[in-house]
Amino acid sequence: MRLILTAEVPSLGTIGDVVSVKPGYGRNFLLPRQMAVPANESNQRQLAHQKRVLATRREKFLAETRVVAKKIEGVTLTLAKQAGEDNRIFGSVTSAELAQLLTAQSVQVSKRDIVIPEEAKTLGAFVAKVKLHPEVEADLKFVIEAASEA
Repeated sequence: MRLILTAEVPSLGTIGDVVSVKPGYGRNFLLPRQMAVPANESNQRQLAHQKRVLATRREKFLAETRVVAKKIEGVTLTLAKQAGEDNRIFGSVTSAELAQLLTAQSVQVSKRDIVIPEEAKTLGAFVAKVKLHPEVEADLKFVIEAASEA
């Protein structure tokens, strides 16, 4: 029995794959759970159309992501932190802080997408990686300065 998967099945394939399975598995498991549809001509044409639409959306999203990456690479953020001996800062720089500063620069980025280097525990300039897309990664420059004491 030939089926087109509409959901990801771990040992079988991903969405959109045309697979050949035993009739009982397809009829009793995949079809009732709406994890697959029969691989007839109509469904295959519909799948081809959906793939074209999805490819167009992916290209558009990738182009938008590259624009955001260029904005991020053109920005240098400044953080003021209390520092002790040897210019070591108290606390740490968090990805939430960097995301908030980027939002102030009108660039929306999730804090989960920001990877801060381990050595960002002292005063100075650092570069964090921002993973916007599996194919797009931007370098975010930030400077940690000593906070002025009041």
